[in-house]
Amino acid sequence: FPVHYRALIFPLLIREGKPTPFFTFVLALLFCIYNGYLQGRSLSNYAKYPSSWLKDPRFITGFIGWLVGMAINIHSDHILRNLRKPGETGYKIPRGGMFEYVSGANFFGEILEWFGYALACCTIESLAFALCTLFILGSRAKQHHQ
Repeated sequence: FPVHYRALIFPLLIREGKPTPFFTFVLALLFCIYNGYLQGRSLSNYAKYPSSWLKDPRFITGFIGWLVGMAINIHSDHILRNLRKPGETGYKIPRGGMFEYVSGANFFGEILEWFGYALACCTIESLAFALCTLFILGSRAKQHHQ
């Protein structure tokens, strides 16, 4: 669901904004294709889980972290999409939800989401993706905060 939300649903919900440079779009697309392949191949060909894995505290905690992160991410995106009325421009500070606690609630939600995924999967590939997410979105969150 998160990949479908970010790739298919979210772009249809956003209003007019700054255009994305084509090169940035291509790099993001290539990253997502490669990461999807890497995650899928890792889970389907290499990861081995005992039959009791779905009851393991690591899986349960990771799944809950992923679910809470996804909910924060989707709710934060909703708040951001509705900051300005049609035709309005200029900067507005988001209020509500996790924005009351962190200035980049959408970034926080996505980072939490992928660290939850990494804990639930317990693979080096899922951890690598979570760390990439942390470094990329963490730097964006810092820029937005400033």
